[in-house]
Amino acid sequence: MKSWRFWLPAVATLLLGMDGVYMEDMRAENINLLTPTDYNMVLNLGMRVLPRDCYDMLMTSSGKARDGVYLIQPGDTPIVAYCAMQEGGWTVVQHITVNSSVDFDRTWDEYKNGFGDVTGDHWLGNKYLHQLTLGPAHYKLGVKLVDRDAVTKTGEYDPFLVEDESTAFRLRLGLFQGTAVDALTTDTENYLHDNQKFTTKDRDNDNYFQNCAKLEFQGVPCGGWWYDACAGANLNRRNVIYWQKDCNKEHLCKYAWMMVRPSDLVKMIYSGDCKKDEL
Repeated sequence: MKSWRFWLPAVATLLLGMDGVYMEDMRAENINLLTPTDYNMVLNLGMRVLPRDCYDMLMTSSGKARDGVYLIQPGDTPIVAYCAMQEGGWTVVQHITVNSSVDFDRTWDEYKNGFGDVTGDHWLGNKYLHQLTLGPAHYKLGVKLVDRDAVTKTGEYDPFLVEDESTAFRLRLGLFQGTAVDALTTDTENYLHDNQKFTTKDRDNDNYFQNCAKLEFQGVPCGGWWYDACAGANLNRRNVIYWQKDCNKEHLCKYAWMMVRPSDLVKMIYSGDCKKDEL
């Protein structure tokens, strides 16, 4: 960090608060994603002006912040999030382990507000995805997949936006690059996830004659996702993480992450008279 004085307010909070933490410092709206015994894991308690996201926190610390849980404030109220600082200041918005003990078969409100444990398997929340990607800067989405042989594949969509609840948290994606296949914007029949609304077991917004979130594989529902009819990718299937040929029932993956950070794009890309992406 810039100096040890940067962390003195947090240290004082840990020493003087009940159970190691002043509860007023844990004013995060999504505090349910952190167990009380883990409150002291938050690395920037006592920080007067909270960062907007993990990348903002990394820049504030002159690049010295470490991986862990931080308070950030992408909207009107603070939230807790896990920051992958060593990878460049990514804000983790989803993590899943195959056959996770965390149930991803959740309702619309649960996907909206987030669930799970921010230090492990979780969904940060669609309304926070919207707040993070709303700007003022453009954001990009990072996907990380790890198979059973510990082979890691990654991909990025730049730019990336989740629209507000009035649009059913519609997904908007830009150009793709990475070692993983493009499983979200490839124009394959019935499997184009870009521009799709979010669907849960109690809110059917997909393009299939049944609710894709209710369909089961090995007795496990598919969970909430931006379905088409139904999926070329789904990182919320906790029995089989699915990402076309990279992760499926024949090629099992152990872990998957979704992360966001500010975009590398300075301006939107145009082609002739037509916008490539109108985010």
